[in-house]
Amino acid sequence: MSVNSELRAAREAIVREHMESENRHEFDVTLGTFEHPRYEIMATGDVYDGAEAVSRYFEESRTAFPDQRNELVALHHADDAVIAEFLLKGTHEGPLRGIPATGKSFTVPATAFFVFEGADLVCERVYTDMLSILVQLGIIPIQGLSG
Repeated sequence: MSVNSELRAAREAIVREHMESENRHEFDVTLGTFEHPRYEIMATGDVYDGAEAVSRYFEESRTAFPDQRNELVALHHADDAVIAEFLLKGTHEGPLRGIPATGKSFTVPATAFFVFEGADLVCERVYTDMLSILVQLGIIPIQGLSG
């Protein structure tokens, strides 16, 4: 299916609002950008399906990283998705899956596929380098690299 310019613009507006509302921690707005909320975090294999599960993801991730945010680098369009390249940033100030806060920050490049069915957002599939995050937080020491 070829995506016309009107649909492309509508999808891009949804993705921008989605990402900006996450940065503002207005998660009710973020949830509202979905037809059916679903996050797939590829680095961990976690899938959060439905509003309750996605809300739990926001709670867990923002407890560990209260300043978690994204800095948009570029948007790309596909027939059934908008692909966002961004910098993912945060400071480890709360527990993360049983790991106590380190107080250290991270910045990593990331990509998210915002998957659409027509004009409806149905999934955000996030790809990021978890090893780089863990090294920057000082959780995994690698000789020759400082975190």
